[in-house]
Amino acid sequence: MNDLSAMELPRTGIWLNAAPSTLQDYRGRPLVMAFVNAASVWCSQRLAEIAQWQARNPGRLQLLVIHVPRFDFEREPQPALKLLRRHGVSAPAILDAQWEIWRKFNVEAWPTLVLIDAQGQERERIVGSATDLERALNGLCEGLMRPLDVEGETREINAEPILPLRFPAGLVATDERLYVADTGHHRILECLHNGRVLRQFGVGTADMVNGSAAEAAFNRPQGMALVRDVLYVADTGNHALRRINLVSGQVDTLCGTGRAGDPVEGVLSQPWDSQLNHPMDVVVADNQVHIAMAGDNHIWSYDLGSRALRWRAGAGANEIRDGSGHLAAFAQPCGLVAVQQVLYVCDALGSAIRSVQLRGDLVQTLVGKSVWEFGCEDGERTQARMQYPLALALGAESPLLWIADAGNGSLRTLRLGGGVLSTVDLPRRLHGPGALALAAGVVWIAETDAHAVLRFDPATGELSDVPIDG
Repeated sequence: MNDLSAMELPRTGIWLNAAPSTLQDYRGRPLVMAFVNAASVWCSQRLAEIAQWQARNPGRLQLLVIHVPRFDFEREPQPALKLLRRHGVSAPAILDAQWEIWRKFNVEAWPTLVLIDAQGQERERIVGSATDLERALNGLCEGLMRPLDVEGETREINAEPILPLRFPAGLVATDERLYVADTGHHRILECLHNGRVLRQFGVGTADMVNGSAAEAAFNRPQGMALVRDVLYVADTGNHALRRINLVSGQVDTLCGTGRAGDPVEGVLSQPWDSQLNHPMDVVVADNQVHIAMAGDNHIWSYDLGSRALRWRAGAGANEIRDGSGHLAAFAQPCGLVAVQQVLYVCDALGSAIRSVQLRGDLVQTLVGKSVWEFGCEDGERTQARMQYPLALALGAESPLLWIADAGNGSLRTLRLGGGVLSTVDLPRRLHGPGALALAAGVVWIAETDAHAVLRFDPATGELSDVPIDG
């Protein structure tokens, strides 16, 4: 064990959502220092597992999040905090913009958990996600006679405002309707284009329940796909593929158990016969639901006829690598569109746009170089750069791919067929755009960090709020 009594947090760390404190202030209470990157779904999943343990064991330990940035935009306090809160993180968090805390504690990889006992001694380090976290946390708190005073825990300050939407991260638009994944409120809204809410699917609390619109429950739903009267949902927090029958209002589960895990290929006699791992978006083509699985860096397909789950593309490594099917590699795929037997994939950590040929599963890179190359340059696609793009949209007959470039707070377009990447001239910068949709001649934008939905008219350049009233 390492004695951390002489170790302290550098003064350069920026406290994002709590009053500054020192490690000495935590003496007497077990502490978990979680070194994470908030843009990474693997890190967010680890934080979610700790939060679940804390909910079962209130007052047993304190979690302290150390956010270490990968991208330039994460070095700013507000975007960094928004990334954490998107994932439901409310624990005290420090922005380690210059990686000084990382170096001082000799951390080498995301996520790393430094477990410190009540006497200030380092008991264990957990790197990655392979170690049994339940065992480690139980061991850290072993010997505590009773839960410590919950009032002594460090509390979050300056919480997000209470608004009708909370971190919306999924959109589907038709000529008359707008479907919004109100991610932070764990529900799906059916709206008119003017923002009036017609129906709500989900009770609004994080759970995994099938049933009517008023009985069902989701957990941080994100990407959606509409086919006739059926809305398919990437229920990200439940690691599941869900389905809403818009005629009856019934919600059911096609695949997933509610917990993250390795998917199982083959025909599923029951939805719970296979786990999923952080599905973030879905699109339907050839009677199959294609899934951007950010948790395992794969593209999966679920056949609606045979109920077969298939590993389509991606080797699992966090890389930008072209090739055929399982030989290729993605870097946190999070957005999908499909047209003419081609999937277009948004790779968040690779700041890249990829394509997958549905006949042959050949993967190619349209924009992007590697997981450590990003920027904000327009031009020929081989030279252009983005930063942490999160969503795509494509018109039925247009060769123009719309891109939510979240890290740059901008809307970009890529002309398919060898064209250039361009930045759309907007009246203002966007705050963490996380979803796009095209319908009725306009671009609908989920301005995720601002808890809003926007309407952009390409013909006039007007950008306006959609006043969701739910």
